[in-house]
Amino acid sequence: MNTKLWILLLALCTFFPSLAQDSLAVDIVDSVTYNDVRENTADIVPNGGFSINSLWRGMLGMAVLILIAFLFSSNRKAINWKTVGIGLSLQLLIAVGVLKVSWVQMAFEAIGAVFISILGFTRAGSKFLFEGLVVDTNTFGYIFAFQVLPTIIFFSALTSLLFYLGVIQKVVRGLAWLLSKSLGISGPESLSVAGNIFLGQTEAPLLIKAYLEKMNRSEILLVMIGGMATVAGAVLAAYIGFLGGEDEALQLVFAKHLLAASVMAAPGAIVISKILHPQTEVVNTDIEVSTEKIGSNMLDAIANGTTEGLKLAVNVGAMLLVFVALIAMINGILGYAGDLTNFNQWMAENTAYSEFSLEAILGTVFAPLMWLIGVANEDVMLMGQLLGIKLAASEFVGYIQLAELKDLTQGANLTYNKSVIMATYMLCGFANFASIGIQIGGIGSLAPGQRKTLSEFGMKAVLGGSIASLLSATIAGMILG
Repeated sequence: MNTKLWILLLALCTFFPSLAQDSLAVDIVDSVTYNDVRENTADIVPNGGFSINSLWRGMLGMAVLILIAFLFSSNRKAINWKTVGIGLSLQLLIAVGVLKVSWVQMAFEAIGAVFISILGFTRAGSKFLFEGLVVDTNTFGYIFAFQVLPTIIFFSALTSLLFYLGVIQKVVRGLAWLLSKSLGISGPESLSVAGNIFLGQTEAPLLIKAYLEKMNRSEILLVMIGGMATVAGAVLAAYIGFLGGEDEALQLVFAKHLLAASVMAAPGAIVISKILHPQTEVVNTDIEVSTEKIGSNMLDAIANGTTEGLKLAVNVGAMLLVFVALIAMINGILGYAGDLTNFNQWMAENTAYSEFSLEAILGTVFAPLMWLIGVANEDVMLMGQLLGIKLAASEFVGYIQLAELKDLTQGANLTYNKSVIMATYMLCGFANFASIGIQIGGIGSLAPGQRKTLSEFGMKAVLGGSIASLLSATIAGMILG
């Protein structure tokens, strides 16, 4: 492990006691806000705060995740541990700022308030079209169909407009310069990773379209992992609406953490990518954004964004319908088998599940990893379930289940507030098997000569994106305690 990283961690341990009063107040506010805006949440265990125990659990989790990446590395001797150390330090600093420093929290909450305002604007359009069609506005179906999906469409149109005006390019260029200088990666790589904070896994590569065909294998893998470790702004806004429902206070809590997860994923993706496939060639430090624009004028840009948003919303809705139905079918078969063997009774008596199910299988498989990254014993099965569902289906299905697991009126639920927040970070990424095809098709259309490399790196990109998100969750859990 990089010496500077150890020094930084020791410094944080030294200074945390002096921050204890402020950070405890922040933890209390976060937990109280989360509990007070929901009914029947008195039993949620609040964050314990940073401690020696949370430190060693967090360090263990980070070490295990780095070890997994190291074992799958294509060239272990070429790994630049300085890049790894600096990248982890950046993730740590972002997490400390968001979770413990008041003015940083205020900045993220201000950005989150913008997303919440966008949700409000979208709701106005949705009410115009759909008001009166739905009786119960508190159901997940209503929230998803009439709030989440329209948000994707509106935010896609807004993003397209900002891209046409050059606003996104200017912000991305600044972030790319910071990543390139601090982590020693190429200009095109840094542009793509920075772009992924705002754009999707097939939109961000548009920023580096002119460079894609010339990029080496290490750089292509980072483009892929950067896309899988983050989510697009359109769906980020949708997650805020979905997890927060119609309560603005709860929306703001999740907005802050989702934004932090998206930003933390950028250095995390770089760290894991450069372990899995280290850079061995001289890098191109040029940081020039592609001048290609979406649309010939502002109205055309909005129209294009609306069309793309509609395609994305329909795709998301259709995929969710199919995957939720498939999961229900599999659970029906497994539940029937459990009835025949009396295994359901054993599951109900000895686990958090009422019967044998796909969630129970995935929870069991990933429970050891969840413990290693710092999840409480009571929640390891349910957290493992969420990770498995994200990989097998999508992060959207994972967030649907998280919305249910954070509700204490449900049969099975998460015990600790820390677990809810860690799950929010862990699920915030496109790393799933379906994304392999999306990237091969999307990035491959921009650079046909890279299709072979894209297909070869598919599974490694899913692994890298997953580890990057888990790193963010581990660090957040370590600080929350």
